[in-house]
Amino acid sequence: MDDIDRALVRRLQEDAGQSYAALGAAVGLSAGATHERVRKLRERGVIRRTTVDVDPAAVGSGVLAYVMVDSRAWMGDSREAFEAIAEIQEAHIIAGSASVMVKVRTATTGQLQDVLRRLYAIEGVSGTQATVVLETFFERSLPL
Repeated sequence: MDDIDRALVRRLQEDAGQSYAALGAAVGLSAGATHERVRKLRERGVIRRTTVDVDPAAVGSGVLAYVMVDSRAWMGDSREAFEAIAEIQEAHIIAGSASVMVKVRTATTGQLQDVLRRLYAIEGVSGTQATVVLETFFERSLPL
């Protein structure tokens, strides 16, 4: 990636809905050249997807929790079980005292409790430790 690619990705992280003309003007390229650069960034896997940043509270998912999942066995083969729980936004195999860390969004703490029950139903899970977020100061895009 060169400096122009980095500038394009930074601008797309800020607003992925920009036109190629606007992106190109910001980095000194034509709309066609910008389109080609972005296409190549997608092909190389630098840009994995284009998405919309939705306010979770505005759509009824205002409760955010990070859950550390303890296990009795290696959890690396459990991806599908974690993916099956729609409220889980992210799941990571981690090093440390827990085996998996998940990011969960729900509307209520009662729904969070239901997610915890479903986590316990995954084979190998022996415990959970949930941390509920009270306020988010900020979230950043990946620095480039």
